[in-house]
Amino acid sequence: MSPKSVLTIAMLGASLLGLSPIQAQQPAPANPLDTVPEKMPFDVPYGTPISLERAGAAIAAAVAEAKKRDWKLNVAVVDSGGNLVAFQRMDGSQIASIQVSEHKARAAALYRRETKVFESGIQLSNLNYLITLDGVIASRGGIPLVEGGKLVGAIGCSGGTGSQDEVACKAGAAIIK
Repeated sequence: MSPKSVLTIAMLGASLLGLSPIQAQQPAPANPLDTVPEKMPFDVPYGTPISLERAGAAIAAAVAEAKKRDWKLNVAVVDSGGNLVAFQRMDGSQIASIQVSEHKARAAALYRRETKVFESGIQLSNLNYLITLDGVIASRGGIPLVEGGKLVGAIGCSGGTGSQDEVACKAGAAIIK
């Protein structure tokens, strides 16, 4: 490289440095994990476990939503203890998603929250969800089923994108009031 090229590169670098203002170091934002909530989050009391009939109705609603949109999903409903009550695999749905749908439902029931909460935690680099909590799946499509203000089970959908799974599950969850 010629001395003129080196000088040109050095001047270009120096001018680029001059474009970005030097800022004082900003304090790190507060860690949301250090905040102590006043009330217990996701404190939904347990109710009588969902019946097979109600689980079937939730699955039927989720499958109807999926069919309307031409999505091929697996749908599982578990009781409040995370035990499988009912399952339906739509024709042509992804085989790997059979277990994933049940896993999403189980995590939503056992932790009394949508699995989207875990996905959001991962996206915010809060990796303690993956490292410390047993049975977590950090993917949308697991939704608690709450009837009369009490957790009776959860529904899990898998086979589409996380947002597709979530839409179908919400349709199923809406049946349970």
